[in-house]
Formats: sequence, structure tokens, C-alpha cells
Amino acid sequence: MKKRIAVLASGRGSNFQAVIEAIAAGRIPASCVALITDNPKAYAIERAQRAEVPVVVLDYASFTSKAEYELALLDAMQRQEADLFVLAGYMRILGVAIVQAFPHKIVNIHPALLPGFTGLHAQRQAVAYGVKVAGCTVHFVDENLDCGPIILQKCVPVREDDDEESLAERILVEEHTCYPEAVRLFCEDRLVIAGRIVRIR
Repeated sequence: MKKRIAVLASGRGSNFQAVIEAIAAGRIPASCVALITDNPKAYAIERAQRAEVPVVVLDYASFTSKAEYELALLDAMQRQEADLFVLAGYMRILGVAIVQAFPHKIVNIHPALLPGFTGLHAQRQAVAYGVKVAGCTVHFVDENLDCGPIILQKCVPVREDDDEESLAERILVEEHTCYPEAVRLFCEDRLVIAGRIVRIR
């Protein structure tokens, strides 16, 4: 039976596009039931409309507090009855109540090889630190920032003339293959979580 996935995005949604293209091509046994966004100007909305994916806009600026927004977000997520929530450039940290409501049902992609370079501007951190290899990580979301169990990682070399932008572009190419692959493995029930370890059946 096909899984139901919903995507949360705040911006251009290129990873959202990669996932819905993989679904359309039959590579992921799922249907995308919603795009949820906190930004009414997100380009991801256009991508969703082209793919006929329903859009839920929760304009963060229209809420009086983060707590009020998160209550609305939790309600919107619960209404999707999704098997998996995919964070695709969603630029807000999910509150503990939301994470705990969907244990091992939320995944994120981070443009670094975790556990290194968490948080914002991971590519800038990698260049500044002088690492020779960077990449991206798909992981389950838990209560701590960029800390959940790791599903997949892809590597790219860091070149001597790299800056934040050039490294980010090269990592993004890998993100667009890595994220759909991780979503596929989840939808095929091939991920087994044992503590911090994710095993692929």
C-alpha cells in the first residue's frame, strides 16, 4: 500500500521538487498529500500547484506567538494523516510537542556530514574549518537540532577555491538524489531504527 507523505518547506523547494518528481516517476511508492508552508511567498507553492499537490499556508507573520503558530501547525500536520513528513528547506525548528507527536515520522536533510556543522550556514562552516570532504545528511528529526538518527549521507570533495556558494551548489546536486532515495527506503519499510542506528533492510 502506498504511503502518504507531506512536505514542509519555507522557500524555493528544490528538494520538494526532487521528491515529487521521484514519486511521479514511480521510484517512490507514495503519494504527496500536502505541502505545508509558513511563507505565503515560497516558490515551493508554485511547484506544488504545478504538481497538483494541495497547499496549506500558515503565514508565520499572522500568528501572535510561536506557540500559537505551532498549535496550528500541529493541527495541520495531524489532518494530513501522513505516514511521513519531509522537511525540505523548512526554516523553523520544530517544537518538542510536534516532534513527539510524530516519532520517527519526520525526516530532514542537512547540507553537512553530521554530526559536524549543525545549524545554519553549514557550507560556510565547512569551508572555514578547512575540511577536505563535505556533503549532506538525511536524518530523522528528534528534539535536538540536526541530531536525529542518520539515514543516508552523500559526500562531495571540498576544493581549494571553494566558497560557501560553490560548495552549496555541489552539495545540492547530491541532496536531490539522496533525499528521494531516503524517502523511498522509508516508504518501502526498509528502515529499521535501533537507538541511534538506522539499518537498511
